[in-house]
Amino acid sequence: MAKSVTKFDWFSILLYLLLVAIGWVNIYSASIEDSQLGNYFDLSRIYGRQLLWILMSILLVVVTLSIEAKFYERFSSLIYLFAVLSLAGLFVFGKTIAGQTAWYSFGSFSIQPAEFVKAATALALAKYVSGVDVNLEKFSHQLRCFIIIGIPIILIMLQPDPGSALVYFAFIFPLYREGLPGIYLWVGLVSILLFITTLVFSAATVSIAVVILALMIFLINRKRRPSITRYFLVSAVCIGFSFSVDFVFNNLFKQHHRDRFNIVLGLESDLKGAGYNTRQSEIAIGSGNWFGKGWTEGTQTKGNFVPEQHTDYIFSTVGEEWGFVGSLTVIALFVALMLRLLFMAERQKSQFSRMYGYGVIGILLLHFGVNIGMVIGILPTVGIPLPFFSYGGSGLWAFTLLLFIFIKLDAERMAYW
Repeated sequence: MAKSVTKFDWFSILLYLLLVAIGWVNIYSASIEDSQLGNYFDLSRIYGRQLLWILMSILLVVVTLSIEAKFYERFSSLIYLFAVLSLAGLFVFGKTIAGQTAWYSFGSFSIQPAEFVKAATALALAKYVSGVDVNLEKFSHQLRCFIIIGIPIILIMLQPDPGSALVYFAFIFPLYREGLPGIYLWVGLVSILLFITTLVFSAATVSIAVVILALMIFLINRKRRPSITRYFLVSAVCIGFSFSVDFVFNNLFKQHHRDRFNIVLGLESDLKGAGYNTRQSEIAIGSGNWFGKGWTEGTQTKGNFVPEQHTDYIFSTVGEEWGFVGSLTVIALFVALMLRLLFMAERQKSQFSRMYGYGVIGILLLHFGVNIGMVIGILPTVGIPLPFFSYGGSGLWAFTLLLFIFIKLDAERMAYW
């Protein structure tokens, strides 16, 4: 490890340390019961336990960076298998909290394996895609990739934990970078658009819009003699999907999921029920103005108006106590980290390392985008934490492991590859 120290990307490590430190400062503020500053190492308090997990994550970093880069590729399949078994074991040995069987409990200590399976899946996917004969333009190879991603999704949905399962769709982005046809991205984007517009308007209205749009595109391209059959089939599939939305929404979604979508889309207002968290979060962020109310001085935060503020809604503390400038600074740090990881991924000498790097970026980007969107009210609440920021040992350790495996791969990109 000593020889690799100078090769570590210290800029990304610095960004990691800043995000973890700022996150703890805000967890502290969100969890103290009054304006009196408490003992930072009080393990009976949320901030004390988080500080302990941060200190232990330093040990995790040392161990991760001490292991040879070859290990992560050579044993990626076994790591993935162990991770999947850890998810399956929850249904026998897991602890149920808030209706979700997602934790292993060891006395007062609990661990959520779904957080760690992200790194294992990224490694397994990178291992498969970097195989000699793998071509992502072939459907059989695409199918194997989707199976690697799909197994954790199914097991996590059975817990049930749809928020954690959603994160695994981030792997579409690294697959796209390595040659997955763009049709999958288009299908996903169009499906989301059709789903939302159907909820806001109606299936009949959306169907008319689809027909008009298809006709316009056909007429614009008529000199190229486009296939009428293809336009007809695409339009029919879109219309059929639109008419299925109501059934899926009303029969497969749970009531609290429907409430969250309806509130975000403005279809209903429930400021004391399902919309309470988001509304209070918006009030907290808005009240911070430009420079905030000051550390530990947030009235919304101190009044415990925002439920789960130290976990999924931690960014509302930043908005209230540090204002627009503080919020922008935190966002800039996240963006800088992801851009740095993008630069690191593109300079890799092996497809395995590059693919894994893009997996890390995809996971961080989805967590960051969904969490911030949820807190400011433009996305429904789905229970996705803010990386390195939100309270929780499993999340912090899992994101730390995810990031520093890539930093190790990057440090040895010349020596190993």
